Amino acid sequence: MELFVIRHGKAENTHLLDDSARALVPKGHEQAQRIGRLLKRIDRRPHIVLTSPLVRARETAESLCAAAEIPGPVIQGWLACGMDPETAIRELVAFSDFEKVAIVGHEPDLSSFIEWMLGCSGSTVEVKKGSLTCLEVYPPGWHARLLFHLPPALILD
Repeated sequence: MELFVIRHGKAENTHLLDDSARALVPKGHEQAQRIGRLLKRIDRRPHIVLTSPLVRARETAESLCAAAEIPGPVIQGWLACGMDPETAIRELVAFSDFEKVAIVGHEPDLSSFIEWMLGCSGSTVEVKKGSLTCLEVYPPGWHARLLFHLPPALILD
């Protein structure tokens, strides 16, 4: 399975909103759209996109899906803030029939997940807002190999 790990795009930075209600700013939508267009252009569109229920992640997933011209995302509560790698693996098993899966979530959860999948630890991975990481995952042991990691500055049209 190819697993695309995507951090939500740039979101509102306000203390007046509940964290779960923070929406994407225009730059965040553009980051998500660039990821979608890139995946379409390199013929690596995910067969399913799973997203955190938080507004900024959902909007990222929706913009990505629209730009990639694929079906909309599926909301998964386990991708909300506080996701741990072992829970993610248990939940991803249900999607192992898909050849290409994307998850859209939050930090520091995604960095920890990638490190866990690659068998490294200690803040070796940084997942910036609007970045794309692709892992080749090998069930049933759920070990992974890094195929690529693109920070938002390198995701161009």
